[in-house]
Amino acid sequence: MKRSLSILTHWCASALLVAAALIGTAMPALAQGLSIIRDTEIENLLMAYGRPVFIAGGLDPNTVTIRLIQDDSLNAFVTNGNNMFIHTGLLMAARNSNEVIGVMAHETGHIVGGHAVRFDEGMAKANTTALLTTLLGVAAGVLAKNPEVGMAVAMGGQGTALRQLLSYSRDQESSADQFAIKAMEETKQSPQGLYDFFHRIEGEELLSVERQDPYMRSHPLTRTRMGAIEEALQKSPYTSKPLDPAIEAQHRRMVAKLFSFLKPQIATLARYPDSDKSVEARYARATAYFRRGQTNIAIPLIDGLIAEYPKDPYFWELKGQMNLETGKMDAAVEAYRMSTTLLPNAPLNQVAMAHAMVESGKAEYAPEAQKALTSALAIDPEDTWSWDLLAKSYLQSDQPGLSAYAASERALLSGQFQDVIRYSKEAEKLLEKDTPTWYRLQDIRVAAQNQLQDYLAKRRRGPL
Repeated sequence: MKRSLSILTHWCASALLVAAALIGTAMPALAQGLSIIRDTEIENLLMAYGRPVFIAGGLDPNTVTIRLIQDDSLNAFVTNGNNMFIHTGLLMAARNSNEVIGVMAHETGHIVGGHAVRFDEGMAKANTTALLTTLLGVAAGVLAKNPEVGMAVAMGGQGTALRQLLSYSRDQESSADQFAIKAMEETKQSPQGLYDFFHRIEGEELLSVERQDPYMRSHPLTRTRMGAIEEALQKSPYTSKPLDPAIEAQHRRMVAKLFSFLKPQIATLARYPDSDKSVEARYARATAYFRRGQTNIAIPLIDGLIAEYPKDPYFWELKGQMNLETGKMDAAVEAYRMSTTLLPNAPLNQVAMAHAMVESGKAEYAPEAQKALTSALAIDPEDTWSWDLLAKSYLQSDQPGLSAYAASERALLSGQFQDVIRYSKEAEKLLEKDTPTWYRLQDIRVAAQNQLQDYLAKRRRGPL
């Protein structure tokens, strides 16, 4: 009977987790284990898309983090902490910027409504219901001396819990739609993009709609949502507002960049043939040839774009990457230096430039590399790669104490607690006492010792 309880409880948790995965407002756990990719150009463009909508929702844009997930599916979701995740498949499938903005407005509705927090509460309530009915089912099976009776009661209770959770999410999806419609109106943008995106999903869902249980759906029926957006289209004065050509050019560049980095090179060259002389096509071909190892073609292509647009930081960034990955460190440094000069508040570019400087092995680059890494870490202090580069750069400039300190920061973030203690002790011997860095070392060591003790204690206790 204990085995049956274990199986049923596991099934309940699995079913609820699957349900959660289908919901636009995902739990923080759902963001774990996914393939996150970073790109300054795309992240900046998406932030430009979202900023007016965030403000319309009363959000400070600086508190919203946008991240890309490498996945071909059409999806986006938010988690606690104002984090918005957008699948690359959605971006590449979007026909224009308005479609992406419409989806982002919908996801912003989840943030404004606090749905990620409320979803956690709904999960807890559904889990409680399911667990209680599972226990009731076990008891019923014992009294009836028939395990099948217990199974029937338990399964019925878990179905109730799942329906309860999905009903909760349907209300949130409708609320997010209403926010999106309102936000597009307030920012003088057409709701056409949101309509077009849902219309595409509706076309896919209609293939099997007759076999779907409406209670098992993770959001309202698309036709219901489409009706609300269609009504908004009829009323909005911005329905037929033309799209900004400059923004659409940026959108096409984003799609080309994603496609050329994520899809096979042969597919990129077929989609963006030599006959296409547009900026986005040359951008895509430069990337495709670079990924093929044909830098003799790739670099002249990116040089041609730079000649036409010398103040475009992203073309310089790509040239820096090409040189870095082919071992031309000085050329990479120069290209990244131009990129960071044109776009000074871009941590990813600063880290890339520092990487080239460290890889060059030249001590004369060390002060500039350290300045760039310190600036990047002020924005993202949990980037282990930056701490690792900083430790190496300090060694190159003969500063072993600061190198050990940076190594201890990296080890702490990586969960290598014994290394933290070793590096922090080494740094403490070499650094001046009673300085901010010296006091930070004390905090690092105490944190590592506490976490190491907790880990060892759990190992001694064994599995629960």
